[in-house]
Amino acid sequence: MGGSHCFLLPRGKTPTLLFSIDAIPVSTSPEPRVSTRIVLSRVSVSKLFREKPRALRLEARATVTRIPETADSRVSEELRRETEESLQWRSVCSQVAAFASTSAGRAMCESGELPIGADREESERLLDQTAAAVLLPEPLDFSGVDDVSEIVRSAVAGELLTVRELCAVERSLRAAGRVFEQLKQVSGDSDSRYSPLLCIFQDCDFLTELAQNIEFCVDCTLSIVLDRASKKLESIRMDRKVNMEKLDSLLKKVSIRVFQAGGIDSPLITKRRSRMCVGVKASHKSLLPEGIVLSSSSSGMTYFMEPRDAVDLNNMEVKLLSDEKAEEIAILGFLTSEIAGSEGEIKHLMNKIVELDLASARGAYSLWIHGMRPTFTRENENLSVDIEGIQHPVLLEPSLKRLKMVKSSEAVEDSSEFPIGEPPVPLDIKIGHATKVVVISGPNTGGKTATMKTLGLASLMSKAGLFCLLSLRPHFHGLVRFLLILVITSLSTFSGHISRLRKIINVVSKESLVLVDEIGSGTDPSEGVALSTSILQYLCDRVGLAVVTTHYADLSRLKAVDSRFENAAMEFCTETLQPTYRILWGSTGSSNALSVAKSIGFDQKVLDRAQEWVEMLMPDKQKERQGLLYQSLLEERSRLEYQAKKAASVLSDVKKLYDEIHSEAEDLDRREVALKAKETQLIQQELKVVKSQMDSIVKNFENRLQNATPDQFNSIMREAEAAIASLVAAHTPTDDMFDEGTENQNSYVPQIGDKVYVKGLGGKLATVVEEPGEDGVTVVRYGKIKVRVKKNDMKLFQRTMKDMAVTTSRLIKGQEQKKYPRRPSMEAKENEEEASFGPAVRTSKNTVDLRGMRVEEASHRLQMAISGSRSRQVLFVVHGMGSGAVKASALNILRNHPRVAKFEEESPMNYGCTIAYIK
Repeated sequence: MGGSHCFLLPRGKTPTLLFSIDAIPVSTSPEPRVSTRIVLSRVSVSKLFREKPRALRLEARATVTRIPETADSRVSEELRRETEESLQWRSVCSQVAAFASTSAGRAMCESGELPIGADREESERLLDQTAAAVLLPEPLDFSGVDDVSEIVRSAVAGELLTVRELCAVERSLRAAGRVFEQLKQVSGDSDSRYSPLLCIFQDCDFLTELAQNIEFCVDCTLSIVLDRASKKLESIRMDRKVNMEKLDSLLKKVSIRVFQAGGIDSPLITKRRSRMCVGVKASHKSLLPEGIVLSSSSSGMTYFMEPRDAVDLNNMEVKLLSDEKAEEIAILGFLTSEIAGSEGEIKHLMNKIVELDLASARGAYSLWIHGMRPTFTRENENLSVDIEGIQHPVLLEPSLKRLKMVKSSEAVEDSSEFPIGEPPVPLDIKIGHATKVVVISGPNTGGKTATMKTLGLASLMSKAGLFCLLSLRPHFHGLVRFLLILVITSLSTFSGHISRLRKIINVVSKESLVLVDEIGSGTDPSEGVALSTSILQYLCDRVGLAVVTTHYADLSRLKAVDSRFENAAMEFCTETLQPTYRILWGSTGSSNALSVAKSIGFDQKVLDRAQEWVEMLMPDKQKERQGLLYQSLLEERSRLEYQAKKAASVLSDVKKLYDEIHSEAEDLDRREVALKAKETQLIQQELKVVKSQMDSIVKNFENRLQNATPDQFNSIMREAEAAIASLVAAHTPTDDMFDEGTENQNSYVPQIGDKVYVKGLGGKLATVVEEPGEDGVTVVRYGKIKVRVKKNDMKLFQRTMKDMAVTTSRLIKGQEQKKYPRRPSMEAKENEEEASFGPAVRTSKNTVDLRGMRVEEASHRLQMAISGSRSRQVLFVVHGMGSGAVKASALNILRNHPRVAKFEEESPMNYGCTIAYIK
């Protein structure tokens, strides 16, 4: 059955022809019947288009309205609104609205209409868009984007658009193109991280030609139609300009003549009744014979007259002005029809702009709350919900310091559970796939409702593509995507509570999340427990997950008979009699009514009598013993958590130290190669010097032999042999300067500068930096690391000529010390002082880096580092090479500072670094 109608309705001077077709299709499918109304509009007929050869534009717009006729759909929609209200979804949307840039995007957020994914794929797409928006280096520029939906609707309805409305459409189209170009520039050619945002504009028409046409025809600054809009308009305006010049010249001459004749105090040209005229006194009307009086002043003393010669010119002005207005209306009508014809493309483009704006707002909101992307779990995973440290975003809002939102009057229903200004306690939620019902128990104001709502809000936010707010220890392994989320909060009457439960039971499915606060409350406890038990067992077979809060202890016993049930309790401190807002999985909580009553000063006799009743009603519970056992378990858990955190901190420090030492070892390998190359170069240079000296001795010997007498041969030979012997002795190591093998190892005395192999360093080469003490222990340096080593654990490799010179000087010094021995007390004191510093291992904690600083800044930094160092600590001062000004200042401070026992300047193994020993 169906019908069609045709109406010709007047709209001002432009009649509009409307077609309407009503139809009710016949369907054989089991789906509910749907009424469909299709409205086709419009045929705009205007005399302004008659000039165009039979130009008649017909635009058809089909609007299909699906009207569900089932009561279940209305009930589901009602439950959805109640669920979003209970979860404070509109408050979350209002937080996101603060980051939206377009008016349409803000309106959607403020009304709580933030898009929610209809299925898993759509939710994943929204999350991908949010993740890409988080990575944007700078916010997208949506300036110039207006909500033009009403303008387009007016154009489709046949209403003539004004210049300002046309400019709004043109400005929005241009702004949309700029946003797309900015997004392409950010993504570049190969960066796929922003592809989810670029895909939003897939199959979008930016209507560049329409924007160019509007820009060509109108001036948006002056809000006028330009001459170039049409040749006819340009011709009309040119004719009107010439005509006005003639009319103005004529009226100026007439007004001057009237003035000179005394007919007016000053020349006056004005417009009356859309015609140009001159002013003249009533007594001098005769000065303009055959003139037409158009009007007079309020006193009647002045007439405004149109001279006879100006009549034709005024007539021409009126005609040209009318033609100009008609042509302008024709141009505006043409542009209006172009916008109406592009209705679908404009709406599609503006919807995509709003979608991009919402994605950008979700990304900025996620950065603001330090959110983490949720992931959806699958059936083969162990846990359906695995979240650590999640927090309620609405409850956290008062404690956020960087609040950008202007609108902060939203009431928080459960704000009594958390002190204003303090962040909510992070919650850990872990629910297995086999679990279908979670029963949360605990005291009043302990956080049961907030915990339940946090889970529901996290599920809703993940469906809408929002990141979830986690604490400083975030972990969001997974969350099942529930198709339908249903919430029942505490109602004032039992009938209202049970009525809502009935509605939920009728619409739940295997993909539903049901949250019920204080299930079965408001009636007789025994009947409430019985009804709640039956409802929960019924839901076990029909929902994906149900979470309920209760004060009924009997509901916590369901876990013992059905593995699909799980218990959780809100922690309560019996010492302070205050909730801690932490959830304990697998535990059963107590309401702690008697403890709370005692804390507020209730009569002890009344409490004792109440305790007797408790024991009589529940003799098998032994509440007191259970409470003590529960408290001891909590203390043991706290102790283990503290030890775990301490162990984790120590492990972190050890790993950091290991990484630093490993980095130093790799650096030492490179330095060892460089040192060997340098030593080889020094030996080659020394060989060249020795060869040159030998050549000089031989050449001198040959020259002297040529000029010497036979008697002088012997003396010349002896002198040459002595010179060669001296040169050989100078470059021949003595027995105490070189390693003579394993059998002489015990007689080896380490000297400063010796290159030795140290047992335990993997065959690496080290340098002796301190003489051995009385116990035979000496200090060697391996790169930046100093190690105390016994004499028997090292083996001599070689000594350079510089080292041999130093060794010789030390041998002489040792002989002098034998002649003049030092007091044993002084030597013991020095050895004790050197031993107390321990190995010099460089780490980030005992290093001060002065490179790149000015002398004053470096001096201050070094003094602060020395003052902050512990006693007997080794401090590594990195001053670099540079010009030497920072190094000189650092050495001067180390030389004069009272806390510096001694310091070692840089060496070939440690360029640009001085080691200071702090007293």
